[in-house]
Amino acid sequence: MPGFVVNTSSMVTCAHQGKALPSSVVPTVLIMGSPVVTMPGPWQIAGCALPPPPAANGPCVTAMFSTGSARVKVYGVPILLQDSVAICAPSGTPLLITATQTKVFAT
Repeated sequence: MPGFVVNTSSMVTCAHQGKALPSSVVPTVLIMGSPVVTMPGPWQIAGCALPPPPAANGPCVTAMFSTGSARVKVYGVPILLQDSVAICAPSGTPLLITATQTKVFAT
């Protein structure tokens, strides 16, 4: 699916407003001065408001993306796009990419 490319300046949160930070960036490929984020690495989540058991199955701690760009790769690894899909652990809820740069679009 097409979408804007995710870089380290993009705003990514869990469904409970915890801030997600990537662990897999490419510091040599920049978009608007910020490194591009690639698909495989886990994302670390801080500040998730989902309560722990027994009230719920939170808080969200990490997330993994299952989709990325089909055509654009950096060093052979797919980059993340605004419509990429990720699931948080242990809650099973999605990550939300709410803001990205708006200059580079990929499929």
